[in-house]
Amino acid sequence: MPDNGFIYDEDGTSLTVSVMRFPQRLRDWDLVGSYLELRREVFVEKMSWALDHAEGFEFEQYDSMTTVYIVAHRGRQAVGGARLCRTDRTMGTGQVSYSYMIRDAVHGLLPGLPRNLCYEEPPCDPAVWELTRLATVGDAAISRMVLQAANDFLYREGAKKCLFLGPAAFIRMAKSLGWNPQPLGPVVGNQDGRILAFECAILPEEEPTKITY
Repeated sequence: MPDNGFIYDEDGTSLTVSVMRFPQRLRDWDLVGSYLELRREVFVEKMSWALDHAEGFEFEQYDSMTTVYIVAHRGRQAVGGARLCRTDRTMGTGQVSYSYMIRDAVHGLLPGLPRNLCYEEPPCDPAVWELTRLATVGDAAISRMVLQAANDFLYREGAKKCLFLGPAAFIRMAKSLGWNPQPLGPVVGNQDGRILAFECAILPEEEPTKITY
């Protein structure tokens, strides 16, 4: 059976972290829409990033049929989430074929990101995934829940590593979850601030999380 979600008890409130993967749970795909709305609120409105957005959503080429979304929600309202892409898959049509953000930045396909994110060629491996667009309503506990759910999902998928791209401070949150983050390159800057690409080995689940179907 597919892994559909993880249940967490947050101070007695009902917060669910759902794994959304097309074409599973199409009846619940509004959760992905709510997450895309949250991304617009966080990245476009609050952080003033110059990102594509329309109809209240923030989305781009990496939001595709093969993308996996980790969405933390209360009821039908997303309060956090992240995006997972497997590093051996490509998307797009025409002359440009995209893979994932870190690799495409290094290859010069993303003008807004520096090309020197990595010391070596980024991997193209079915056992390696990339996590990007971590967004929450501002609660660090929700961020940790999303990241833990992402780790547990990737562990069940047989993944060995997860790549991250974000603020340099992001690496401290990874360490707080027990990961051993390893930088893939130097701390670099763009118009949105200082960023870092790093990787973490996927950790086994300490306690199997409850799955909802």
